[in-house]
Amino acid sequence: MQLVDTHAHINMNQFDGDRSHVVQRAAEANVQYILDIGTDLESSRRCLKNCETFESVYGVVGIHPHDAAKMDQGDLEEIEKMLSHPKVAGLGEMGLDYHYDFSPRDMQKDLFYRQLKTARKYGLPAVIHVREAMNDAIDVIDQAGDPPWSGVFHCFSGTEDDVKEVIDRGFFISFTGIVTFKNYKQTGRVKAVPVRKLLLETDSPYMTPEPNRGKRNEPVYLIETAKKLAELYQISTEELSSITTKNAVQLFRLGC
Repeated sequence: MQLVDTHAHINMNQFDGDRSHVVQRAAEANVQYILDIGTDLESSRRCLKNCETFESVYGVVGIHPHDAAKMDQGDLEEIEKMLSHPKVAGLGEMGLDYHYDFSPRDMQKDLFYRQLKTARKYGLPAVIHVREAMNDAIDVIDQAGDPPWSGVFHCFSGTEDDVKEVIDRGFFISFTGIVTFKNYKQTGRVKAVPVRKLLLETDSPYMTPEPNRGKRNEPVYLIETAKKLAELYQISTEELSSITTKNAVQLFRLGC
């Protein structure tokens, strides 16, 4: 049984003391690949270093909506240069976040649009973060180009109707360890996603699944999310792992 963690931030300083052990523990737990996700220029640089250090790690580089007001044109130009790296598998994490509004919404939308256009230009999957902004996110995507799109809505928090909008445009959907929490009630949105469009993620170091909630999250805990999703889909963990691994490998062209 093999797993793919399609969204982790092992570039963050929470892993500076034991990053190599984190990657080793993941491999021993059958996590075949880890997608290390950038959120700004500096973290994207660290993604590249991790890609070059660890065989199982691939990178996704980009600028998070939180940082839309901080970045400049030079940042985007450097991110675009990174896309030629052979182990950069996607562009992101990009999108809209209206929960915190750390950057003005018009700036978030402009940055999202520009990164979507760049992802399409290079034929790379877009890794998308959307929080309390689904309608505007869909509008920006439609302005940026016609479907089908290549990419994933990570840590999905939309409605069952939103699931259809996202999948109709070609995107995959992933869920974090939140689905294992005892107070998680939104199982309808999970089951609305066809398994053929499902991916697994940890969002490490955040969103630690049960029974390890309260600890720093890391890719080794991905199996707990896989078990819970398999339970919701009423299939075996082995089958769910096989399908989602195939989905991830094909979307991000891992191992190519």
